This record gives sequence, structure tokens and C-alpha cells, in this order.
Amino acid sequence: MAGTDNDKPLTKISESFKELATTVNSQAADVELAAFSRACSYVSPLFGCLGIAFKFAEMDYVAKVDDLAEASKSILTLQSVIDRDIEGNCVRKAGSHTRNLLRVKRGLDMVRVLFEQILAAEGNSLKDPASKAYAQVFAPHHGWAIRKAVAAGMYALPTRAQLLRKLNEDETSARIQMQNYITTSAPVILYIDKLFLSRELGIDW
Repeated sequence: MAGTDNDKPLTKISESFKELATTVNSQAADVELAAFSRACSYVSPLFGCLGIAFKFAEMDYVAKVDDLAEASKSILTLQSVIDRDIEGNCVRKAGSHTRNLLRVKRGLDMVRVLFEQILAAEGNSLKDPASKAYAQVFAPHHGWAIRKAVAAGMYALPTRAQLLRKLNEDETSARIQMQNYITTSAPVILYIDKLFLSRELGIDW
């Protein structure tokens, strides 16, 4: 079946992050919140494709991307998001845009590591790649109950072939798009980390 970009989530993800990476790498402009939240929204269906193990991540991620998209109607850049919350003394407050930005960044990083692990893995199982990505990015920030639920859900992950079918990709095209996302998301994630670290806010909360 010949798919358009609309039914090829990986293509939309890699193309949108390529644009963000271009902005970051140019160092000539701040990243706009609207463009960032739109790119992040393209990642949302991927969490859904992973099934029950990442249901909590999907719900949390989608809600926080929606919050940033709504905020983008009145806040222009990622820098402005953080600086406004610093001024309002609400950076770490539950529901703050800055807190949500940090959580969304974590979701992007989890997908980056997941793709790296999928490309490095052999066989049809996603259990090892998904387990490693979760352990590296999310587990340090989750309590015992969530970690246990995720571990149980790992047994219900789709196979690699099933995931590619859901994403409307074949092995060759998926590898290209996953590698594109790995390459282009890295500078975007680093950019966000620097926004936090340069303001001495930390990123491990």
C-alpha cells in the first residue's frame, strides 16, 4: 500500500525534527514553542503503538504536549516559557509549562534511545529495546508501582514486524526514518537541557 505522509508517522516525526534541528544548529534563532509542540505531537501515535507498557507515558506525554501547544498561542519560544515561570516563581510547580517541557523532553529522549536499541537489535522482539530505553530514561523518575506495571506490560509489546505495520513502514524505510530521528532529535534534546542547566534549574526532577 502506498502511504502518504499523513499515514506515515515516522516520516512526519523525522521531517519535523529535521526542521527543529536546523533551527538549533543555526544558533541564529530561538526554537518556537508552536513548531516544537507540533513536532512533539507527531511522536504521540508512536507511544500508542507500543501498547499497555507505555500507556502511562502516552497519556502523560499527550497531556503535556497539549499544554505546550495551548501555551504557544501566547508564548513564542521555549526560552520564554522557562523565563516566564522563573519570573512567576513556579518552575517546579505541578502543571507549570516548564515542568511539562522537561517531561516532554524526556519522552523525546526515550523514543531516541528506543530507536537506537531497535536498530542495534536482532530478531523480532521489542522487549529488550523497550526495556533498555525505559530503564535509561524513565525508570529513574518513576516509583516502584509504575516500574512494576511497565515491566508487566513489556510482555504485551507488539513485535517489530507488528510495530512497522502499525507505522505503515517496511524495514528499510523504518531504519532510515528512525536514524533520521536519532540524528535530528539529539541536538534538540541537548538544546532543551542547556536551557535548563544555563538557568541552574537542573534536569533530574
